[in-house]
Amino acid sequence: MIYLGVDGGGTGCRARAEDVAGRVLGQAQGGPANIATDLAGAVAVLRDTMARALPPGTDPAGVTAVLGLAGANLPDCAAACRAALGWPHLRLVQDVVPAVAGALRGAAGLVAVLGTGSVFARQEGAGLQLSGGWGLALGDEGSGAWIGRAALARALRATDGRVPMTPVLAGLLADLGGPAGAVAFAAAARPADLAALAPRILQADDPGAAAVLAAAVVEVEAALTDLAGGRDLPLVLLGGLAAAYAPHLARWRQQPPQGSALDGAVWMARGQT
Repeated sequence: MIYLGVDGGGTGCRARAEDVAGRVLGQAQGGPANIATDLAGAVAVLRDTMARALPPGTDPAGVTAVLGLAGANLPDCAAACRAALGWPHLRLVQDVVPAVAGALRGAAGLVAVLGTGSVFARQEGAGLQLSGGWGLALGDEGSGAWIGRAALARALRATDGRVPMTPVLAGLLADLGGPAGAVAFAAAARPADLAALAPRILQADDPGAAAVLAAAVVEVEAALTDLAGGRDLPLVLLGGLAAAYAPHLARWRQQPPQGSALDGAVWMARGQT
């Protein structure tokens, strides 16, 4: 038996195959794999990435796989992805589930996954409570895509004179061809396209960027506070924006993850959670 774990989100995906002794048989990386925003594209990426992580000629019937994917919390998307892949021993879960499994390894705590999208979790014993992960149109608060969208919205408010125009906001507009260009960009943008703007906000010493970041921190704090419910639980920050958020969440008892989401997916494939 081969155990395959996959961690897939709006920016990219990773896969790792191990044998029964825990030896790594192969690893691979691929492009975006959000089955809610681009099912066909995600399936193509998953097929390629999974195949490259496995030894050549591997029969899927001999593989137990757990795929942690953005969008897998939507039953129709998960069912369509499972049918398209067609593997007999395949379990699809929301990407936060293996992230929590890897980060906490069964211990109690809070997890915030902050990348292209965002999702939050509280684990206590066998219980796992999730919050968020509903996509940018209706959620993903504090995520890279949320920050990118908020920055463009603030730049347009500055154009209208509602808030001060700042160098970073003006630069965003100039790069996109002005206000009309920003609107056209946003209308066609995928979450990953908007998330690509986030580093300019997070790395800038600029009052406009600071206002966007402050609003994002408020959203993340609110999600964590609701999940904690007054409990004193450690917090693990995951995702590409974890380091940027860490100093702004100092009131939480932060600890490093025990493992990655990919570790958690392989661990789950082995039936250890």
